Order: sequence, then C-alpha cells, then structure tokens
Amino acid sequence: MSESPSSPPQGREPTAPQEPTGRLATWLSGAGTQEIPPRVRARAAHLVLDGIGCALIGAQLPWSRTAVEAVLAMEGAGDAPLIGWGRTTSAPAAAVLNGTFIQGFELDDYFPSAPLHSASLVLPALLSTVAQIGPVSGKRFLQAAIAGFEVGPRVGLALNGPEMLVRGWHSGSVFGTHAAAAAAGVLRGLDAATFEDALGLAATQSAGLMAAQYEAMSKRMHHGFAARNGCYAAGLAAAGYTGIKRVFERPFGGFLSTFGEGHDPDASRIVDGLGERWNTEAITIKIHAAMGGLHPAIDATRLLADEHSFTAEDVVAIRIQVPAAVHHHGWWQPERPLTTIGAQMNIAYAVAVAVLDGTVGPAQFTDERIDADDVWALIARTTVEQVDLQQDPSWDQPGYNTRVTFRLHDGRNVTHALNQPHGGPDDPLTDDEIVAKFRGLSAHVIDQDRAQQIERRVLALDSERDLGPLIDLLAAPVRGALD
Repeated sequence: MSESPSSPPQGREPTAPQEPTGRLATWLSGAGTQEIPPRVRARAAHLVLDGIGCALIGAQLPWSRTAVEAVLAMEGAGDAPLIGWGRTTSAPAAAVLNGTFIQGFELDDYFPSAPLHSASLVLPALLSTVAQIGPVSGKRFLQAAIAGFEVGPRVGLALNGPEMLVRGWHSGSVFGTHAAAAAAGVLRGLDAATFEDALGLAATQSAGLMAAQYEAMSKRMHHGFAARNGCYAAGLAAAGYTGIKRVFERPFGGFLSTFGEGHDPDASRIVDGLGERWNTEAITIKIHAAMGGLHPAIDATRLLADEHSFTAEDVVAIRIQVPAAVHHHGWWQPERPLTTIGAQMNIAYAVAVAVLDGTVGPAQFTDERIDADDVWALIARTTVEQVDLQQDPSWDQPGYNTRVTFRLHDGRNVTHALNQPHGGPDDPLTDDEIVAKFRGLSAHVIDQDRAQQIERRVLALDSERDLGPLIDLLAAPVRGALD
C-alpha cells in the first residue's frame, strides 16, 4: 500500500473561508501545514520524542495494565499496535490505550494558557490512523503531528481554556478532540470541506469531567478518549459522513457557544496568527511527575529551600497563593488514604515532597511515600488561597501565577513568586534537556540500544521513508516502571 492518503468524497462545499472554521479547515487541507519553518519541525520532533518517553514509562503501570485488560476484553485483536505491549487491537481501542499510557504518570507535556496534553492526543490518533491507511513517511507524520500541536491550543484559547477547569471540565479532553482530528485528517489528506466535517464530528464528541482527578483511574484515560474520538472524526469524514458545519461559530449548540457559556469565547483566536505564530514552540515539557499547574509551586519551593537552606523541620507554616484555575484544579483538603492520581493533582502534597525529597518524580508517588507521616505533617501546616485578580491585577497574566511563602521557626518568612516553571514558554527546556529526559525515562523500562534507536529515528523523522521500523520499536514489550 502506498503512502498516498485516501481520496475524500467530492461534491461538498466548505464554509466561507473568511470564517474561523472555514479558514482553519482550508489551512489544514492546503499548503499551510506544508510550509512549516525548520525550527518548528525540529521542536516538534522533540515533542514526539517526549511523548514516546512518557508512553514507554506509562505502558506497564498498574492502572495501565487494568485498562489494557478491560479494553481488550471488549475490543479484541486488530491491526493497531499498543506501545510497550507487543499486542495489537482495533485502531480506536489503540488510540484510547496509547493516550492513556502517555498520560499514565503525569509526565507529559501541557500548554499553560489553554490546558491540554498534546502528545497524548496527537500521537495515538496518528499511530491508529497509520494502522488503517498503510505506510507513511516520517515527514508526513511530523507534518500531521504539527497540525495537531497547533490546533489544540488554538481551540483552547478560543474557549478561554482555564475557565473550563474552573467550571469542572477536564479542559484538554474537551478541546483535545480537535487536535486529534487535525492530525489524523492531515495524514488522511482531507480537503477543506471534509476537514470541516471532521472538526464538527470531533466537537460533538468532546467531554471530560475534572472530578476524576481525586481518585479515579479514568482521569488518565480522558485524553485517550479524545484521541480516539478525533481519530474517528477524521475517518468518518473521509468516508463521507458529514459533521456540524461552522461548528465554532454556531450560536446555538455550537462548540464555543455551548462549552464556553459564561466566559466569552472568541472564535477569532482559532485562526489569529495561523501559520505565523507557532504554538508548537510554546508547549511546555514537564520535569516533575505532577499536574502542570503545580509546577511553579514545586519550582518555587525548591528554589527557596536551596537559597535559604531550610528543611522540613524548620517549617512552621506554608502558604500557597494561586489563581482560580489552579485552585479549583489543584487544591482540596487531602485525606488519607490518598491515591496516586490524587497526590499528583494536589498542590499541598507536591510542595511537601518537594521540601522533603528535593524532587517530585515517580519515587514520590509510591503507596508508601504517599502515606508517610512526614509528608502529612507538612500537609497539615499548609494553606492554599485563591488570588482575587480584580484586587491584585498584577497577577492577571497568562500562566499559573503562583506565590509560595514559608514561615520558619527562626522567625523568617521567605517568599518566591513564579508565573511559569522551568519548561514553560518563557523558560523552555532545551532540545538537549528533552533528550536527557527521554533517556532518563526510557532507562527504567527498555534497554539502551532500543532507546538509542528510537531516539535516532524520531529526531530524524523528516528523513524517515517509512515509519514502520519506528512503530515496531515502540510496540515491543517494556518493563514495568514500578515493578
């Protein structure tokens, strides 16, 4: 089978291209996704590598094994590979599970001003699409990935994404369907009219409740659901099944009017600077195994402990101030027993282990560490406050706007304010740091030779004629990260 995408049905007219939905569909179907600057392509390859590293370490976690057992019992075998399992299943099921693996340990990327996890949406949709349409070059795969990396944040910005968290939606799985549909649609070669159908079909499958963060395994599967739904949307559209036209502009039942009710969505943000300003370069790579909104507090805590040379025994009280989105998403009074997912979402827990251990990685989320008395002693001394941005407008800027204050036994109050963590848009990880992260993660679960082959092929995607050898490397079984 050749790489040429299937021909979409003819005879459908796209929405007027001056409207955001039509402009986006036209850009995705035409030269827009082909005229990508080399620096963006290079960064995208590193984002793909990071997502793969997260998938490898996430594939054989206890909750991932439960997910595989449950999904394969319903879906059975197929042609789409599961990363790290040596098994195949249907393309939709593989998208769900591969997305679950990438989200498996809260180590995957995020976009602060429109919260979503791009790799867990885009890569599963692409791998499942490849399984359906046949051989694909690395160059085309990378082009399609960038389409997803661009579209997801744009839809999130139009929806004022952090407001979704405040209202209790899992923001990334709500507007992540469009990222997955964009990526899969580019791989399929959809024309503008068919792309508009795909975007409409993606929008009507959007969902995700943020209450899953407290104890549910399902939080890790939300982006997998969105990856599957976006993959389905592109496949349905390619087969001639129509979706909602003008889905971003519809005043009744449209995507923005419905999900954005009460927080002034703006469809123009979807296409503002399209092809000129690249969100791919602003995607944040995590260095801590915790929800992205907690990272500024973790970094501020580590900086203060280093600068002022204090330990947990010196701490009388901890005060953390955060904006509404982080407060709703990352703070509730935790109680024992606390699940791993709850610990990875809770700002008091994250700050406590940052003080005690100096790091917030996989070792901080074992059952034994989560239930340790020294951790809970610090949590008991912690208060978390939501900042009123109307009273203090200096905090009203894009990002997570976090201030951490420690009151110490010697009478000192030490404070550090941080808008974005290391890895954020203002202080991004270098490509070398991303590679180092991949090497560190992969060392837990695969041998060095396999890791080196994956790294080499991913960073040379533009020159890979066939993605098959890379997919084979990803599909082979991995060790359990927590075994």
